[in-house]
Amino acid sequence: MLYWAHRPREASVHVLGIDIGGSGIKGAPVDVGSGELVGERFRIETPHPPTPDNVADVVAQLVRHFDWNGRVGVTFPGVVSHGVIGTAANLAPSFVGVDAHALFTKATGRPATVLNDADAAGVAEMRFGAGRGRPGTVLLLTFGTGIGSALFVDGLLVPNTEFGHLEIDGHDAEKHASAAARERADQSWSHWAHHHVRRYLTHVVALLSPELVIIGGGVSKKADKFLPELAEVPTELRPAELLNEAGIVGAAVDATTR
Repeated sequence: MLYWAHRPREASVHVLGIDIGGSGIKGAPVDVGSGELVGERFRIETPHPPTPDNVADVVAQLVRHFDWNGRVGVTFPGVVSHGVIGTAANLAPSFVGVDAHALFTKATGRPATVLNDADAAGVAEMRFGAGRGRPGTVLLLTFGTGIGSALFVDGLLVPNTEFGHLEIDGHDAEKHASAAARERADQSWSHWAHHHVRRYLTHVVALLSPELVIIGGGVSKKADKFLPELAEVPTELRPAELLNEAGIVGAAVDATTR
């Protein structure tokens, strides 16, 4: 899938965006012309076990909560290729190989599309947020349970990059540089950023030479606590602007392109 983030904005069309995470599944109706939520966000705990049928049931609950009759866009925390799940690190392994488009369309009775969660956040930031109007190579990184990534070249999304799994010192980078790793180790923001995030970003920038790196995920709300430690990273760094709404917005926008 190639997605052009800089294409002209849609007229006022509302789509239900749903963001599936390892701990919660949240959704809201989105005006895809403005990127604004047009209803209050609603969240349900991710079911356990997080099997395809159980997760689909929660997605259907969200559709019923909003009494939704139109299109539905869904994010998924793993590789998604033509609607088929390729990886599911934080959900049940039985998701791998599932046609998620078909699964969620059947569960909701509504036309549903699915894309990687970080890619969805990137679509939102490129359309409405920190990457709006930016040409060249732009990389969004979401720091949370792991590290998600979304790569854009002149507004075109290169899907499923999964740069959180780049190897540093024999381990996935997200083992030490994710937000969850900071919390597990009880590190200060400055220690985490200086010793782990700075090294990771320097490695990524050496590989990709992006003109802009957008720092997303929940940590974007605390950017003032750690961005000063990243001043030596040789490219422009900006915190994400859509915060926790980015996945919902990006999923909704993506649904209008299928």
